[in-house]
Amino acid sequence: MQAMLKEFDLKSRFDETRVQTLWGKLMGKTIATYTTRIYVHKNVLHLTIVSAPLKQELSFAKDKIKHLINEEMGEQYIKEVVIN
Repeated sequence: MQAMLKEFDLKSRFDETRVQTLWGKLMGKTIATYTTRIYVHKNVLHLTIVSAPLKQELSFAKDKIKHLINEEMGEQYIKEVVIN
């Protein structure tokens, strides 16, 4: 499967979709509800959060978010987390 994804240059899109799916699982339904956009660009996870207090709280947990996602992905996929 990995070889096929690489062959057809689909790995990056597949990984981004995986991260989007993992977000709700790892962070829970409440945080996922306040998240309006999730995307990965050049190994940087971009999150758009609509709640100011939650945005502040998640800003302090960027390293933990990166660690949780990378652990689930099984590789060092996310290098940085940006919260808007």
